[in-house]
Amino acid sequence: MATAVIVDAVRTPIGKGKPSGGLHDVHPVDLLAHSLRAIVDRTGIDPVEIDDVITGVVSQVGEQSLNLARRALLAAGYPESVPGVSVDRQCGSGQQAIAFAAQGVIAGTYDVVVAAGVESMSRVPMGSAAVGASDLNGVAFDERYPDGLVGQGISAELIAARWDISRPEIDEFSLRSHELAARATKNGLFDNELAPISGLTADEGIRLGGTLESLAGLRPAYYDEAIARRFPEIDWRITAASASQISDGSAAVLVMSEEKAAELGLRPRARIHTIAVAGDDPLLMLTAIIPATRKVLARSGLDLADIDLFEVNEAFAPVVLAWARELGVELDKVNVNGGAIALGHPLGASGARLATTGLNALEQRGGRFLLQTMCEAGGLANATIYERLD
Repeated sequence: MATAVIVDAVRTPIGKGKPSGGLHDVHPVDLLAHSLRAIVDRTGIDPVEIDDVITGVVSQVGEQSLNLARRALLAAGYPESVPGVSVDRQCGSGQQAIAFAAQGVIAGTYDVVVAAGVESMSRVPMGSAAVGASDLNGVAFDERYPDGLVGQGISAELIAARWDISRPEIDEFSLRSHELAARATKNGLFDNELAPISGLTADEGIRLGGTLESLAGLRPAYYDEAIARRFPEIDWRITAASASQISDGSAAVLVMSEEKAAELGLRPRARIHTIAVAGDDPLLMLTAIIPATRKVLARSGLDLADIDLFEVNEAFAPVVLAWARELGVELDKVNVNGGAIALGHPLGASGARLATTGLNALEQRGGRFLLQTMCEAGGLANATIYERLD
């Protein structure tokens, strides 16, 4: 059975997902093509060797529809013989692309794969794929959940309430994300992973100067009178500052078999050690990272103590805090260069972005194992363990 390794990983700086954002004028095809081109330029691999380009993209409508991956790889100059496919596991799409790539290598279906992700949320707004659909659920689903599910912001409020995570804790975590990201930027810790594009050389959403006092003055972002009656335990702790930023960006990860890397004279940076996916309560929606983490650890034969660093997507601050509390993980190992609250969350790209950032942090700190996990709409989560190779 083949071993799947990562030879390199690269990402664009993340732009604000609004018309004034630095990447708004970049078409999603060109946004992904930039990272696809960069991964080839960095490694020197002949793209004719690539068996597939697997790309996470969530809002597959408009400019991101009709298998964006294929158009982007052609835009990147790859040979017409290279296929591509777009996948959607919601926020975990980019991480799922890496998992599918690794599984193909392990099974012997692939020798070389580019796993990627992209989202231009300024051009293709979140939720736009569902526009015009009068009924997303059908009859049987609604019969199973007659009271209906809720949006992710409400799920985050429910998590904060049920794990008793206070507003100051939430705000403090949010400030931490910006502080760590700003420090990493200042110290050049992102330099190895960034491929500047359209004049943007650094992540655009990082902010400094916030305080607990200033964040305490922000109004709740998701207050809803009907929801308040349904869930009286919610006391509305989530603000715009404690949620991930709407963003634009792309990332690409070069995955291949260990044997192929040796044949091509390429030095792998890490191996994909263990992969897992999990589901959980779709009402709470964002808690599946807890069983996913347990599942991937059980499969790996490793313990939490063996993991040097964690990348846990900061969809909302209480998601990471509940995960850490439930599993007993110290936050000084989590998102050490900041997370999506500061850097942003371009939906389809974030899984590949977290892997890229996490691998660089692992190398910078001389660690061996990185565990990455992401919550996803519908009560899903991916979890992956990477092992750094010398």
